[in-house]
Amino acid sequence: MPLPLRSLDLPPPFRLLVLREAGDAFAHACAHAPGLGAGTLVFVGRFDFAEFAVLLEPEEELWSARRSFYAGMTAIADALSALAPPETPITIEWPDRLEVGRGLVGGGCLGWPELADEDARPDWLVFGAVIRLVSMRSGNAELHPLRSSLADEGFGEVGAEHLVESFARHLMVAMDCWQEGDFDAIAQGYLSRLRPERGARRTIDASGNLRIEGRGRPAKSLELRAALAMPSSLERFYGRGP
Repeated sequence: MPLPLRSLDLPPPFRLLVLREAGDAFAHACAHAPGLGAGTLVFVGRFDFAEFAVLLEPEEELWSARRSFYAGMTAIADALSALAPPETPITIEWPDRLEVGRGLVGGGCLGWPELADEDARPDWLVFGAVIRLVSMRSGNAELHPLRSSLADEGFGEVGAEHLVESFARHLMVAMDCWQEGDFDAIAQGYLSRLRPERGARRTIDASGNLRIEGRGRPAKSLELRAALAMPSSLERFYGRGP
């Protein structure tokens, strides 16, 4: 039986905005970003998913500020790790898919103004995430064998509120770290969550692109901007993608 929703206990400077179950946190945050202000956390009140989005106001040009995505992904992965049973693997498939064990439980996305100049500071960024808490539909595992939920992975009755509160605290730590000039700590936290690739050395450059170097293989770079324009995790997770 689903637990009743409760009010979220968020640290400052976060401000909570709750949508009804049919709402879309990420779309709402992007559409209303100019009037919401930094720190607004949009939360959808539902039992089967933790769905939320947070509004950011970066201090850097868009090409660099887009690295905020890694802070958000690291924060949600750390929140999951803090709530998971001991030794439960929490991994990221670049750039936006979150997996617990070998099952996809959700992912993240990043939005910015449509006509924003890459070389100017954007008015806003929105980081959004969706995490499946429980599998509500019968037959879902047979139709989508690679999908999972926190309940399926042994998390017990972890409510959306608890997960989002933990995310907010971890995001504050990550953003404070960046403001102090230590983005490398965020990058290393994210890279440590990627599934190991033998013989590969992976780094994140100043534009947020993933650079992969391997012994005896040519280096390659995966562009973050292009990848975020087509968020694979949320589209496939909701069954709208290929």
